[in-house]
Amino acid sequence: MTDKSLTNDELWRDKLTSEQFSICRLKATEPPFTGKYNDCKKVGIYHCICCDNPLFDSETKYDSGSGWPSFWSDLSGGSVTETPDTSHGMRRVEVTCKVCNAHLGHVFEDGPKPTGLRYCINSTALDLKEK
Repeated sequence: MTDKSLTNDELWRDKLTSEQFSICRLKATEPPFTGKYNDCKKVGIYHCICCDNPLFDSETKYDSGSGWPSFWSDLSGGSVTETPDTSHGMRRVEVTCKVCNAHLGHVFEDGPKPTGLRYCINSTALDLKEK
């Protein structure tokens, strides 16, 4: 699956768990401190759970204390898309997979150097492929 036009809900419901579908396709958020990758220290590349697109390197992961896996950069080459999000009365920037448009989380400008960014990502949207 490498085509953003794959938006058929039935296709995604068959492929994903109900939690994955809710987060990746309906833009829900997992509760903080519950995701399997929040405290993960393993080395590897985090991929999109929907289409297997490589998204984040564990070398850019850090403990932000937010309750979600946080990264200071996506993979070079722009593996994600960033879009303004004004839902829920907030001003944020949504992060989606560049290949399949899955909702991953949000990016904030309160992260560490060198980028100053905090990609706050739902564990449910990720699949770590260890090195």
